[in-house]
Amino acid sequence: MDIISTYGVMLIATAAIVGFFMAWGIGANDVANAMGTSVGSKALTIKQAIIIAMIFEFAGAYLAGGEVTSTIRKGIIDSAPFIPNPEYLVLGMISALFAAAIWLAVASYLGWPVSTTHSIVGAIVGFAAFGVGMDAVNWAKVGGIVGSWIVTPLLSGIIAYLIFISAQKLIFDTEEPLKNAKKYVPFYMFLAGFVMALVTIKKGLKHVVKSGDLSISGLEAYGYAILAGILVALVGKYFISKIKIDPTADKEMHFNNVEKIFAVLMVVTACCMAFAHGSNDVANAIGPLAAVVSIVSNDGQILPKASLAWWILPLGAFGIVAGLALFGHRVIKTIGNGITHLTPSRGFAAELAAASTVIIASGTGLPISTTQTLVGAVLGVGMARGIAALNLGVVRNIVVSWVITLPIGAALSIMCFLVLKAVFGVV
Repeated sequence: MDIISTYGVMLIATAAIVGFFMAWGIGANDVANAMGTSVGSKALTIKQAIIIAMIFEFAGAYLAGGEVTSTIRKGIIDSAPFIPNPEYLVLGMISALFAAAIWLAVASYLGWPVSTTHSIVGAIVGFAAFGVGMDAVNWAKVGGIVGSWIVTPLLSGIIAYLIFISAQKLIFDTEEPLKNAKKYVPFYMFLAGFVMALVTIKKGLKHVVKSGDLSISGLEAYGYAILAGILVALVGKYFISKIKIDPTADKEMHFNNVEKIFAVLMVVTACCMAFAHGSNDVANAIGPLAAVVSIVSNDGQILPKASLAWWILPLGAFGIVAGLALFGHRVIKTIGNGITHLTPSRGFAAELAAASTVIIASGTGLPISTTQTLVGAVLGVGMARGIAALNLGVVRNIVVSWVITLPIGAALSIMCFLVLKAVFGVV
């Protein structure tokens, strides 16, 4: 307890620095979830994708990141064992942030799309199990996260496969692809508008709704999503009807025109996913930071919820943007180009499938990694063209990086925890 009163300002400053570093890692690695398919399909250049992502990620993190956050992320550890020694939780959270940030920086440099959520969860589990004991960890929650490695990529892969195959059967494999695109694409536009509106309301604006600033019931959310879907479909139908069909043009030209329609859709879905991601995953950086600030400010008292100091959300938002600008292109290239060849229609199928899986997961309480969801969706699109369409070497590296994220996060966190204990003289 003396540690907290004596070194309170230093602990908060250290947590702020490593919290920014963690947010930087989230921007460098996770933002590819929103923009990777758009870049890979040539719907956006890497420069355009980074600029758009910077705007929507910052908006999501700063405007809808939440005024209050759970002291313990995802309920992964029990705070009760830390009550006699709150300094352990403070040093542990700083260790977890630093450990997860280091791993994200390494993975981003290598171009590996890993889960930022799993990185911080592994780090928190590491210091808690080592510093206090195995009983401090909610192992059922950890088991659910490990199970999600299989469930979420499989679910998003199946959805992406079905969306892509339906587009192939209804549009691309027909005699008149552009004519059929005019007929069926408005249905895909409705689906995109509906799913993206739900993602924005349920995930992107979740914290605003919870705080009472915006009161939307579950039924109302679906009503607004249906209206958004209809509006997008009607606007899309109007613009598609303006496309002139040249009867003398070859099928390749028709294909290109259809792909241009899907490219526009992809940009819209990418913006919504970036906003939702910024609002949600910024908590992986600011949650542990807010816990440190809360414990120090309350003289060692551990509260279940922590109000955010005015500077915490901007720090997380700027960190995400900085990481995206400096390192984001590496993981974007892996998802966009490394796994399989993407066109706008394939990328759209993957993006829509990932968003649909996020909605299903949020409704069922399934623990989810947006990274694994999107990678699974891209794999599903690739599998629709046969296993030869996949770069199995890249897929292997990605799967290995997923498996080692939790243990590496835990190991790094334990090392950081031991160093901090020695620095601050904690027994």
